[in-house]
Amino acid sequence: MDFTPTRPPRHATENIVPMINVVFLLLIFFLMTAQIAPPDPFEITPPETASEGDAPDGELVLFLGADGDMGFNTLRGQDALQAALAQADGTAVIIRADAGVDAARFAKVLGQLSQAGTTDIRLVTTEVTR
Repeated sequence: MDFTPTRPPRHATENIVPMINVVFLLLIFFLMTAQIAPPDPFEITPPETASEGDAPDGELVLFLGADGDMGFNTLRGQDALQAALAQADGTAVIIRADAGVDAARFAKVLGQLSQAGTTDIRLVTTEVTR
């Protein structure tokens, strides 16, 4: 009796190469289509509103905390506001203010943005569900 195989056995690496190619193509696809956003500088709770509206979109997001702390990209404090003012340049500035922020502080920030020539300022709010 002859027990020798009629053809040589296939190597396992021949089947894995196309799978590796597909995995790398999927990885590249997801990296190219993903929106990678920087983390928020600090946690805020947006004010509530009864009206329904679209979420504001834009590049420049200025954070205003309940304690008056400001954040823009990686900057904090007054440097954040100065950087936002320097980059505003006619584009929309989105303010993500905490619901507990003092109205006088908020008005001061709005005044500084207005003096810098920013005309499109949007406030992020959450809709109240009743």
